[in-house]
Amino acid sequence: MTITPAQIDIWRTSAGETPNLEFKEARNQYDTTKLRRYCVAIANEGGGYLVLGVADKPPRPVVGSAAFPNTQDLAEKLFSWLGFRVEVEAVDHPQGRVVVCSIPGRPKGTAYHHEGAYLMRSGEELVPMSEDQLRKIFAEGGPNWLEVPALRDVSAQDVVQLLDTQAFFDLLRLPYPTDQKGVLARLQAERLIEPSPAGFCILRIGAVLLAKNLKDFADVSRKAARVIVYAGESKLKTSSDITGERGYAVGFTGLMRYVMGKLPQNEVIEDALRKEVKLVPEVVVRELLANALIHQDFEIGGASPVVEVFSNRVEISNPGEPVVPVDRFIDGYLSRNERLADLMRRFGICEEKSSGIDRVVEAAELMQLPAPEFLTSHRRTIVVIYGPRSFREMNGSDRVRACYQHCVLQYVLRKQMTNQTLRERFGLAEGSSNTVSQIITATIEQGLVKNDPNAPESRRYARYIPAWA
Repeated sequence: MTITPAQIDIWRTSAGETPNLEFKEARNQYDTTKLRRYCVAIANEGGGYLVLGVADKPPRPVVGSAAFPNTQDLAEKLFSWLGFRVEVEAVDHPQGRVVVCSIPGRPKGTAYHHEGAYLMRSGEELVPMSEDQLRKIFAEGGPNWLEVPALRDVSAQDVVQLLDTQAFFDLLRLPYPTDQKGVLARLQAERLIEPSPAGFCILRIGAVLLAKNLKDFADVSRKAARVIVYAGESKLKTSSDITGERGYAVGFTGLMRYVMGKLPQNEVIEDALRKEVKLVPEVVVRELLANALIHQDFEIGGASPVVEVFSNRVEISNPGEPVVPVDRFIDGYLSRNERLADLMRRFGICEEKSSGIDRVVEAAELMQLPAPEFLTSHRRTIVVIYGPRSFREMNGSDRVRACYQHCVLQYVLRKQMTNQTLRERFGLAEGSSNTVSQIITATIEQGLVKNDPNAPESRRYARYIPAWA
């Protein structure tokens, strides 16, 4: 492929560097170890281009590079070092010489490494790929965990006894077939079971969704949701610890009822009347619990979705690091388990259109609760929902997090955050404008939001959008 100066100018106008495009000034030379590492990282993320002789900060001027005068020799060395071919080309741009390394993507099921490090890009840095990412790469081409049989060669009667077929048809709002053959045909059409030489195979997805008792499926039983209730704000004393038995779809209503029954009650005064309300709204728990079930990484053994109830908060977690960065949960959507998500949507348990987290944040704002916290830990994704806390009781990080989430929510709704909208989110009077301005400034300083470039210059009419917008 011949790279032209015009192509380089197109790359220079891109909104930012991507996993497939990297700029380096390299005016005089460039370290070959760094070059090898970048080639490995870019190949692991689908391939792309490393461009030397262009500044990496907008407006990305061409500064010219004297590095690697013999590009053919460099290409041959890279092949001997890396084991895959990288095309290296010198481009005579009007503003200076540019060296472009065209890096192919890795083969399916293979990850490249440099001196034992399987690298990927993370912002300006190169970092080792996580265990989850490597496991997914090495499993490419193999069957999805959910599509593997949980039980093989079972009879038609066994299928009906093991799976809650009545609930299945009720959830789909379909009449129950008049004979067993019609029941099995529908399950087979939904690819929850499949015929086998001696009867039927119940696929794991069928067991996960419809099992009357998950313990009947040995390799699926550990995926049952667990609910732990603690006495107080720490894990020192456990009040109860139970693990669900039914499949996610047929058992979701019961699971929700159990969790809501374990939430602490708070007394509030509404319309001059005392009223008992749950620590966290049901709509919030419902959306986050459905997300945890659907977006978990089933490939991680011995781990399941967990709901932990404390006196002041609820934590809902699932196995696997998120496929969407936590700071983009509100506006982004990517399903880890597409077919599971589709069925759960059709069952009426979730909405497969990226509205769940929006609804969670919106509910927190309407009830003026602290902003939910989205976290990642080792091979796990965690969401923390806090109970009522006054503005005075919120610390700096609580306020900045709420500001960022409010800004993203406004952006998703095709609006912009202003001092007034944020005041209303916190339930503050107009006299608190200076306090709110300080929160916005702190959020800007943390690189989370920025001034809307299309807003009037007047500070009074300032509007804000997410930093990534």
